[in-house]
Amino acid sequence: MRNLNRSFFYILIIIVILGLSCARKPISRQPNVILIVTDDQGSLDLNSYGSDDLITPNLDKLATRGVRFTQFYAGSALCSPSRASLLTGQTPQRAGLPQNAESRPQHFGKHGGLPDSAFTLAELFKGAQYRTGHFGKWHLGFSPGPNEQGFDRSVGFMGGCIDQWGHFNWGGAPWGVPPRRHDLYEDGKEVWRSGQHLGDIAVGEAISFIKEAPESPFFVYLAFALPHYPLQPYDRHKITYAHLPEPRRTYAAMITTIDDQIGRLLQAVDDLGITKETIVIFQSDHGHATDARANYGGGNSGPYRGAKSSLFEGGIRVPAIISWPDSLPQNVVRDQLAVSADWFATLADYCGIPLKPAQIDGRSLRSAIASAENSSPHSQWIWQLSSQVAIRQGAWKLLLHPRDTSDGTKKRRKLSGPFLVNLEDDISEKRNLAAQFPEKVTALTEVYQKWRSGLPSTPRKQD
Repeated sequence: MRNLNRSFFYILIIIVILGLSCARKPISRQPNVILIVTDDQGSLDLNSYGSDDLITPNLDKLATRGVRFTQFYAGSALCSPSRASLLTGQTPQRAGLPQNAESRPQHFGKHGGLPDSAFTLAELFKGAQYRTGHFGKWHLGFSPGPNEQGFDRSVGFMGGCIDQWGHFNWGGAPWGVPPRRHDLYEDGKEVWRSGQHLGDIAVGEAISFIKEAPESPFFVYLAFALPHYPLQPYDRHKITYAHLPEPRRTYAAMITTIDDQIGRLLQAVDDLGITKETIVIFQSDHGHATDARANYGGGNSGPYRGAKSSLFEGGIRVPAIISWPDSLPQNVVRDQLAVSADWFATLADYCGIPLKPAQIDGRSLRSAIASAENSSPHSQWIWQLSSQVAIRQGAWKLLLHPRDTSDGTKKRRKLSGPFLVNLEDDISEKRNLAAQFPEKVTALTEVYQKWRSGLPSTPRKQD
């Protein structure tokens, strides 16, 4: 009888162990990745970031499902270099695209586009047997295009800005750009879909791409062309914000249009039952525009000085969220300094993809995401846009030849001399401490000079 009881006890233990094993859902493959980028969205332009006059339920829900950053920086204050940094994990200078790429296919000049040598996130994921898709804005040059930079599928436009409904490149009279040209391509071939909002096309194509093989890991790069000018939100949202004055009214309508479109994609992921297997990242490419083509503003940079094209905080500090339910913390805030170049190493870390020997400026945010108590992976970071330079080291920030684009009705002011601030004491960057702390100016200038001298003459591709 004793042996029978002992046998029964062992059988019971085995059943319990097997039950617990079955209760845990095994990770059968690497996670999917969706990287969402908006165009010219202000530092605080989500309800979850403090803009209480906006309707952004889908992105706010994404924030409750994940981690929201408060000191997250774009790679640049301009479209192309910011995207080059995001997709390569490098500074724009190392990636080989420090200025905007040309928007004309016949131009192959100094800033023609991202060089062949650049190694992108799409190439990283493709090498790990992921399906890769680009949908929406490219603005990294016509040659090589998305399909030559690692994307299996690409549907979108190649230039910097576009008519959302007719899909013609929209230059704008102030810069005297040549006549508009049609700019919508599928895998390098021109296509015509006049009458469909470009955001709807991009989201629809992304959903179709995901549905083709939801059991296979995928990387989707969804790059919106809003709230970038021309100002073309859904008409119904113009009515929604009729109570707001311009330029906030139209700008807010564009933000809610984006939120609708992103919500459609996230709902499709939910409907496919792959939300817990999918990492979703959202960020803006830089601050909001304030020039005439953008109605002189409309975005919300809160206390931050500057906007698009400026290396003051309002030009480079952007909203950023990462969500991966059941695998990352949810509904939390992280204050550590982070930059868009960090997504490269972070995603490689989460997806178990080894990084080949190469100069990657970004660092994995895994530790910072895991706990607010962990430090930033960066002791410093440097930005350069034409003659403008910004060096961030701890709370100190030194700007060389800065431009203040806060007020688009005025000429973009160039400030003379070095501009030193302590962000802990002066988040609005109003007080120049350069004369008070000349030794700090010297030290940070030397940091920049050392960084500059360490840049390769040509960017290097991973071996």
